[in-house]
Amino acid sequence: MMAKQSGLGDNLYVSGYDVSGDVGQVGNIAGPLATLDVTGIDKEANERIGGLRDGAIEFTAFWNPERATDNPGVTRDRAHAVLSTLPTADRHVMYCRGTQLGNQAACLVSKQINYDPSRGDDGSFTLAVSAQANGFGLEWCTQLTPGKRTDTAATNGPAVDLVAPTTFGLQAYLQVFAFTGTSATIKLQESSDNGAADAWTDVVDGSFAAVAGVTEQRIQTARDQTVERYLRVVTEGTFTQLVFAVAVAKNEVEVSF
Repeated sequence: MMAKQSGLGDNLYVSGYDVSGDVGQVGNIAGPLATLDVTGIDKEANERIGGLRDGAIEFTAFWNPERATDNPGVTRDRAHAVLSTLPTADRHVMYCRGTQLGNQAACLVSKQINYDPSRGDDGSFTLAVSAQANGFGLEWCTQLTPGKRTDTAATNGPAVDLVAPTTFGLQAYLQVFAFTGTSATIKLQESSDNGAADAWTDVVDGSFAAVAGVTEQRIQTARDQTVERYLRVVTEGTFTQLVFAVAVAKNEVEVSF
């Protein structure tokens, strides 16, 4: 049994930008499910079925307006430049509970609805951000990369043991933070025994669209698809630097979106 853990060493990614160094608190990670009352008049207790899924990730950022060009030696992304634009397009948010291979990650396709500053009487200046689910609820996933992974050429990544095969498909999330090259394809492969006797094969519908820069993607397989016990991330293409993160939600029960 895994021991209890703190929240030390966590990361937060927003649409291909690592804002972890400028985020001081993640205040809410929610994935509620609406319940629909379907109690018949012949019943003596309530009957309920599941309704719409929802989700939210809310966090507090420090004020740091430095741009990437202000300090070429700084490798992390400055939260103000990333969050202050309040884009109308979807934002992918990935909260990594630690950055070890196989750790959990909360993933959300969302709309960023605010960027609200607050100046405390102690002199602090922080900004509240709320990302609200759009189209899909929040999903708790397994990290198939240890937080961010850097490949300098085509690579077969290490395997993650997901304990048992399942028959309800999967969803996977990708964020690309940096890229140098022509293009790269990032895909999932599976095996029942870590490639010992059962050779690694591509997961059907488990390939992300080719990337050539900072981006984010979400994919899903068929709802009745068998997914083997072991999964790994493989990269292909022509590149000298690819920095990215992948997390997967392997469904234990039937899921609809």
